[in-house]
Amino acid sequence: MSAETKTELTTVYQVKGMTCGHCEGAVSSEISEIPGVSSVTAAAKTGEVTVVSDTALDREAVAAAVDEAGYELV
Repeated sequence: MSAETKTELTTVYQVKGMTCGHCEGAVSSEISEIPGVSSVTAAAKTGEVTVVSDTALDREAVAAAVDEAGYELV
């Protein structure tokens, strides 16, 4: 049996306007809906959102998701 190797891509985005856990959850929830995303970790303290996906994501799709949550992709 051959084992399939699954490559994952980790990308860190800067998001402006997150200040608390609720902000982190809102941003994470919206980005998680983008096809191919397997994990999202948002940190309000640094403004960083780490996204793990199976392919490179369209920056416009990420920006739209962040905007939908009420924040701004830097």
